[in-house]
Amino acid sequence: QLMESGGGLVQPGGSLRLSCTPSGGFSSVYRMGWYRQAPGMQRELVATITIDDKTNLADSVKGRFSISKDDDMNIVYLQMNGLQPEDTGVYLCNFASTIGDYWGQGTQVTVSS
Repeated sequence: QLMESGGGLVQPGGSLRLSCTPSGGFSSVYRMGWYRQAPGMQRELVATITIDDKTNLADSVKGRFSISKDDDMNIVYLQMNGLQPEDTGVYLCNFASTIGDYWGQGTQVTVSS
């Protein structure tokens, strides 16, 4: 199971740090990442990080967001700076493995003045 935390309401220009904490064992994970889903929109990739620390960020968040991981605890972080209203949505953690994908329930991020 993946548990996201750190979401909330923030004003434009503000920052949040999301955490994804796994419980239980996960086999053959090769990439971890964050996706988001806004109301009425398709789920979209925000950022991913591989087990050897290669990162990929969506063009819309480059320069504002960063992804990192704690290898000891298997926690994945998403640091979000310069948040804008269009960043609003449910942020979901994903662990991609050779036997399938694991998803968390998501944490709500709302950017509004």
